[in-house]
Amino acid sequence: MSHALDAAALDQLFRTARTQNAFLDKPVEDAQLHALYDLLKWGPTAANGSPARFVFVKSAEAKAKLAPALSEGNHNKTLAAPVTVIVAFDQDFHEKLPYLFPHTDAKAWFDGPREGRHEGAFRNGSLQGAYLILAARALGLDAGPMSGFDNAKVDEAFFAGTSIKSNFLVNLGYGDDSGLFPRLPRLSFDEAARIA
Repeated sequence: MSHALDAAALDQLFRTARTQNAFLDKPVEDAQLHALYDLLKWGPTAANGSPARFVFVKSAEAKAKLAPALSEGNHNKTLAAPVTVIVAFDQDFHEKLPYLFPHTDAKAWFDGPREGRHEGAFRNGSLQGAYLILAARALGLDAGPMSGFDNAKVDEAFFAGTSIKSNFLVNLGYGDDSGLFPRLPRLSFDEAARIA
């Protein structure tokens, strides 16, 4: 990596990007979702474990399964979004480590009860969810990440009988700026960081 991104790219990824609450009635094509995953998958995770799992909720049937899990404040905007991504994590992610991290027996590091893998799966799956948001912005999509849903209901509807657990949701599409709230402040460097 020999150069920094230009100002326009930094704006699109960070400075002028917003959490969208409303989306234009414009579809997100399946090919765009494949491109999105093919970009986000390159973000780093511990031992290349890649524990995140993604469900791209688009169809009316899938939205009907998701609807009962949504909080009142997130219900309508989520059902109206072109796509809602369930960002989840596989508690048995280590089963794929012989393929993902083949130069040593990394699977053995995580063998044993799921409780011993939960923290790493959750942490690295959360990282991958953040990569999803940045990849979406890089590809010209807008994102609205959120909590405000019943994880147990989502897990029952989409992951019953598996080792996968939901983490958070991200609405995707082309943002309708009329749904934006005023831009909120951020902490300064001195309030949030220090150089040691």
